[in-house]
Amino acid sequence: MADVAQPDPDSLQIPGDHLSAPSSPAAARNDCGIAPLTPSPSPMVEVRPRMSCPFSVVVAIDFGTTSSGYAFSFTQDPEAIHMMKRWEGGDPGVANQKSPTSLLLTPDLRFHSLGFAARDFYHDLDPEEARHWLYFDKFKMKIHSTSDLTMETELEAVNGRRVRAIEVFAHALHFFREHALKEVKDQSSSVVEGEEIRWVITVPAVWRQPAKQFMREAAYLAGLVSPDCPEQLLIALEPEAASIYCRKLRLHQVLDLSLQPITNGFDLEGSRPFDSSFRQAREQLRRSRHSRTFLVESGTGELWSELQTGDRYIVADCGGGTVDLTVHQIEQPQGTLKELYKASGTNIHTICQNTYKYPPRPPPPRGFQTVVFLPGGPYGAIGVDLAFEAMLCQIFGEDFIQSFKAKRPAAWVDLTIAFEARKRTAAPGRANALNISLPFSFIDFYKRHKGQSVEAALRRSNMNIVKWSSQGMLRLTQEAMNELFQPTIVNIVKHIEELMAKPEVRGVRFLFLVGGFAESPMLQKAVQRALGRACRIIIPHDVGLTTLKGAVLFGLDPTVVRVRRCPLIYGVGVLNRFVEGRHPRDKLLIKEGREWCTDILDRFVCVDQSVALGEVVRRSYTPARLGQRKIIINIYCSSTEDVAYITDPGVRKCGTITLDLPEPLPLPGAVGGAGGGAGPERREIRATMQFGDTEIKVTAVDVMSNRTVRASIDFLSN
Repeated sequence: MADVAQPDPDSLQIPGDHLSAPSSPAAARNDCGIAPLTPSPSPMVEVRPRMSCPFSVVVAIDFGTTSSGYAFSFTQDPEAIHMMKRWEGGDPGVANQKSPTSLLLTPDLRFHSLGFAARDFYHDLDPEEARHWLYFDKFKMKIHSTSDLTMETELEAVNGRRVRAIEVFAHALHFFREHALKEVKDQSSSVVEGEEIRWVITVPAVWRQPAKQFMREAAYLAGLVSPDCPEQLLIALEPEAASIYCRKLRLHQVLDLSLQPITNGFDLEGSRPFDSSFRQAREQLRRSRHSRTFLVESGTGELWSELQTGDRYIVADCGGGTVDLTVHQIEQPQGTLKELYKASGTNIHTICQNTYKYPPRPPPPRGFQTVVFLPGGPYGAIGVDLAFEAMLCQIFGEDFIQSFKAKRPAAWVDLTIAFEARKRTAAPGRANALNISLPFSFIDFYKRHKGQSVEAALRRSNMNIVKWSSQGMLRLTQEAMNELFQPTIVNIVKHIEELMAKPEVRGVRFLFLVGGFAESPMLQKAVQRALGRACRIIIPHDVGLTTLKGAVLFGLDPTVVRVRRCPLIYGVGVLNRFVEGRHPRDKLLIKEGREWCTDILDRFVCVDQSVALGEVVRRSYTPARLGQRKIIINIYCSSTEDVAYITDPGVRKCGTITLDLPEPLPLPGAVGGAGGGAGPERREIRATMQFGDTEIKVTAVDVMSNRTVRASIDFLSN
């Protein structure tokens, strides 16, 4: 139902003393106070050319769930993309293309470090001292999983202390800002001023507008740009950025799984190791990474020569916390992209009743919790991490694991790091077990807590797929690794298959696998087996940097994606003339003797509607009463097509625009505000919403005074 508001002289509605008698069912409603001058179900559409702003350098930040990094390019040399410097620290044998998204605050909440430096410092702290430091890891997931995201949303550190999320994100972005600016200045022959830099921040395509606005607000707080210059910051969608970069690929820069009967390191039977072109390219990339400069094609790459106008392809961005799918169509000869189906995917959202089945084992502890999949999509590589944690709970007990995480947080981080390093080496058909080192504090804490050794606990669990090594390691057999990977991988493959079965997507020629999880031979093999005959499966050699490079290209040319799909219905709540028999009686509102139907959802765009870059939708409205000095336009959205009123299930208020109206100007020859004795002219308020970009832009104009209010919708106050 609509909210009930107290009388307010500045509200859209007539103050309470002017309302009709209480017998009117909708008399107290205060949600809708604008009436459409021309209530047409079809919005008027106008395509507005996009104006480009002069910038000398583009800096992109790929803010990932598990790892993050930045890259930049000078607009005078757009074919050269400069990657960030090698990060200090890191895991043996793992190329440090990006930094872990881990952040450390001091006990008095000051920023200390980020990435490997944060991880290593936290590791070296005394266990008792570590309990007072605030360590955040993989905190990006919180933003999407929070349904009521606001500026006051909090994040919980490993030690249980809570901090405002906006401050944690701002600390991370400020860190990248300082490092990026230093590198830009080192490589620039001239002084680069702050206003000459265009910043790009990547977000998952499935993130809704509140999460996108949250990242923008964090960037303002971090000092990347000023709120007065919003055009200096672009929000890039991760799979879209990857798609932009894939346009530039040459044949020697990719691994084509559909052409090879073997997957990364093993054949289909998993018995014959080989030296693949992918491995050779990664080794070459490792040797040459000191240059940190990648050259891209000035036009489109060789793969695009095989595509014709109308050909379509899928980009599956398999990251740490999310798996985003986007479908694009190539437009020749200009090489622009058109989105064919709204971006889909999801991330880890909740922890609930155990669904994993490990053979054979006793019943799980009471209240045992682990991962389930959200309806409608898969999640990323962290699903494997949560499966590993669930397995530890089954072996050692959930009460012990939770106690260990709380009392030995740094040691728990060490354990997750050890698993992450071994997880990267998991491959189908691997004969030998993977050894996971248990920290000494884990072994000692378990003996003190339970009065027995971890070896005894492993024997009692009857989990035959996990062995114990006298060197203090868990030995995970191939069967155990399959158990950990399969739930996540199966859902990723299923989600891609479901997308490819949709009429709008049928006939795709390419499937590009990108993101950090796409490096996993386990995922590569599963996708190859399931989809290798349906389309060509392409993996860029520098797969973990694909999104970052594409974000730089997007900043250089934001017009490359010409058409996008709207994921939701957007519109405003309005009053319309009440029609008996057509409108329900509970929507009747009587104002100044007139009968109105309230709560009508006047749509701007519909779900999955194609919207061109710069496309605007204009609608004209009039204030519900004369002499009104302020108009509040509430914006509503819904993922359901079959809605008519803002009170329908699935419709929610997602933003507000406020327009302060100046005193109406008297008409020529008017006496006392009325012209020639005729009634006053109805005042027109023209609202405009711009779609087609990665963010929604809104303006409203009082036509009489030509006064414009330009403001982004406030998605974080709802």
